Amino acid sequence: MRDVFDALLDTVFPPACIACEAWLPADSPGAFCSSCHDEIQLVRPPFCPRCGRPYRHDWQADHLCGGCLLQPPAFSMARSWGCYPRESDVTHPLRQVIHRFKYGRQASLGKPLGRLMAQACQPWEPASGFDLIIPVPLHPRRLRWRGFNQSVLLGREVGRAWRIPIDPFILTRKTETAPQSTLSLRERGPNVRGAFVIAPGRAVARMGVLLVDDIYTSGATLNECTRVLLRAGAGEVRALTLARTVS
Repeated sequence: MRDVFDALLDTVFPPACIACEAWLPADSPGAFCSSCHDEIQLVRPPFCPRCGRPYRHDWQADHLCGGCLLQPPAFSMARSWGCYPRESDVTHPLRQVIHRFKYGRQASLGKPLGRLMAQACQPWEPASGFDLIIPVPLHPRRLRWRGFNQSVLLGREVGRAWRIPIDPFILTRKTETAPQSTLSLRERGPNVRGAFVIAPGRAVARMGVLLVDDIYTSGATLNECTRVLLRAGAGEVRALTLARTVS
């Protein structure tokens, strides 16, 4: 029924590119027009099989990156849909859309962006052991300001596509920390340490968890959330983000 309703809406209101607002053809496979999509570097092999960091040269085989060799992350695997552009590239379509989504409070972008994220899950078959999607939580004060948790909206669409239940109330943020984007890579780990807890009366014992967030930068937030979930008895935690920075 939802697909029929969406098709009717597309007939009355033709879909537009979420970046430049150009009309999309009826057979368009995604939320970006071909021009904007061509500017986005998708995360594709070769990459680190642990954290998902893509490598620059196609001739390389998948191999663990230096960071994962020196200090393996707590999560067993991480994947992302696209590469987040450099700070100087302010006109990049993906940067503009994510900025409007998070800071422009355009909650409607959660649906098309979440559907793109589900594409990054393609190597993970639904039978791969995911029992639950858990979005990275916001502190209540940040949530009141934004009006929504962007990770919840993204995770909801991934859950619909992969038929995995989502629970945004198991993991909570007890400490209001400085925004990670304002800190150096070295400062980010200590900034979020101890910031997350399992909500009273909730359980994740022996569950396969898919942890969802918007951007993977240093991995510090995902790592800290994963540690909390593993200490609570989760069987395995994998991470999925819309975008990730590439050094």
